[in-house]
Amino acid sequence: MSEPQAFIAAATELLGARGFATDPELVSPWLTDWRGRYSGRALGLASPASTAEVSAFVRLCGEHGVPIVPQGGNSGMSGGATPDDTGSAVLLSLRKMDAIRDLDVAGRQVTCEAGVILQNLHDLAEKNRLRFPLTLGGKGSATIGGLISTNAGGTQVLRHGTMRAQVLGLEAVLADGSVFESLIPLKKDNRGFDLKQMLIGSEGTLGIVTAATLRLMPEIGERTVLWAGLDSIGSAREFLLLADELVGESLEGFEVLPAHCLESVLAHVPTARSPLAGAHSWFALVELVAAPGQGEALRQSAENLLTMAMERRLIEDATIAANEAQAEAFWRLRDEIAPAERAIGPAMQHDISVPVSTMAKFVEQVGPEVEARFPGTTAVGFGHLGDGNIHFHVLAPKGAVRGEWEASTGKQISAFVHDRVTQWGGSISAEHGIGQMKRDELGRLGNPVALAMMRTIKNALDPKGLLNPGKLVPLAPEGATP
Repeated sequence: MSEPQAFIAAATELLGARGFATDPELVSPWLTDWRGRYSGRALGLASPASTAEVSAFVRLCGEHGVPIVPQGGNSGMSGGATPDDTGSAVLLSLRKMDAIRDLDVAGRQVTCEAGVILQNLHDLAEKNRLRFPLTLGGKGSATIGGLISTNAGGTQVLRHGTMRAQVLGLEAVLADGSVFESLIPLKKDNRGFDLKQMLIGSEGTLGIVTAATLRLMPEIGERTVLWAGLDSIGSAREFLLLADELVGESLEGFEVLPAHCLESVLAHVPTARSPLAGAHSWFALVELVAAPGQGEALRQSAENLLTMAMERRLIEDATIAANEAQAEAFWRLRDEIAPAERAIGPAMQHDISVPVSTMAKFVEQVGPEVEARFPGTTAVGFGHLGDGNIHFHVLAPKGAVRGEWEASTGKQISAFVHDRVTQWGGSISAEHGIGQMKRDELGRLGNPVALAMMRTIKNALDPKGLLNPGKLVPLAPEGATP
C-alpha cells in the first residue's frame, strides 16, 4: 500500500466513510474558491464532528506528513482555503461542527463551534432579543471559524470593531494535535501573552479554530437608514465628520459608493431602484440606531443631521427610509456591488486601508493615476469610509478576457495599487486576509522585522509546515534564516 493510500485508509478508519470523503463528486465543489480564481487538488475531504476528532485527525496528518487546508464556508476572498495543485494536502471542513455549546443571555455571550453560519448566529441572537455585532454580504455561508481565522470586518466595524473585538474566548487545535482551550472569558487575565489573539487572523497557519466564545449586544430597538447624494468622496468625508459630531453614539454604519457602482447594481438587479431621482457622483449610506422606544428621537436626529449637511452643502439630496423594507433595499444596493461588478467582466479587487483622515484623498488621487497608467480601465472605490477601509476595484477594459487579463495586466495593476497604499502608510489587506493571493505582495512590501517575527512564530508552532501551507506567511528571502 502506498503512503497516500495508507493515510486515506487510516483517515477513513478514524472518521468513518461519512467523515472522510474521496469521491470526486463530494470533494470537487470545495477545491475552488468562490471567486473561481484558485483551484487545487486534495487527497480527500475530512469532516470531523467534534474537537476530539479534529485533534486526532491533525495528529494523524502529522504522523503521515500530510498538509492540512482548513475550510469554513469557502467564502474567503484571498484563496486562503483552497489547496495547491499537487494533490498532497487534505481539506479539513469544519462545517459539521455547528453546535451552540452555551448561550448566556444575561451575560450577553455565546459559545459556539467553528462551523456555525453567521446568519444562523444572527437568528439565534435575535430570538433572544440580542444581536451579534458583525455582518457582511456573505453571512449566509460564512462560518464563525472562518471569520475568526481571517479577522473579518464588515459594515459595523465603525462602531463595534472587527471579529477580533467580538472574540472573548477561543478553542483551537494546534499542529501537534494538542488543544488550546481558552473559552472562558475573563475581564482581567495577566498570565502572559494573549494567545487567542495570536490565533485570530492567522488563517489556519498556526492552529485550527474549533470553537469560540463571542460577545453579544442588546438588540437594536430602533434604526434609521439614510441615503444621500454627494458631489465627491471628499464631501462624504466631511459628512462623516458631521455625523460623528451630531449623532456619534447612534452611528452604526457609514458606507460610500460612486455612481458607477450604483449603476452597475441597478443593471444587475432587476428589482433594484435608485433611492434618489437626480444624478450624483457619490452616495453615502448611513445607519443610525437607538434603544427601544427612541424611534421618534432617532428620526429627529437624522433629520437634523441632513438639514445641517444640506446647509453646509456637504450633500446634494437625501432621503430617509420610510420603513424596514426600504431600509433593507438601501442596504441591498451596497451588498450587491461585488456581484454586479463580476457580471460586468474582469476586475482586480483591492481590499485596502489607509488612515481614515486620508482615505478620501487617496481615492481622489490614486484612482485617476491608475486609469492614466492603464488605459481603458475604470477605478472605483466603495465601502467603509468610517474605518479607512475602501474596496478599491479596477475594472478591465471592454473586451478583456477573464483569466488572461488578471494574470497579466491585472497583476501589474495590483502591484501599482499596493505600492501606492504602502506609500500612503496603509495596509494591502484591511479585512479579507492575505491567503495565497497577497502572500508574495506581503513579502515584498511588509516590514522585515514583522515578517521575521511571523516566520519565527509559524516555525515554532508548526515546525513541519503542515497547517495551511503557502498561505499568509511569506517565504524567507533566499539565503536568509527562515
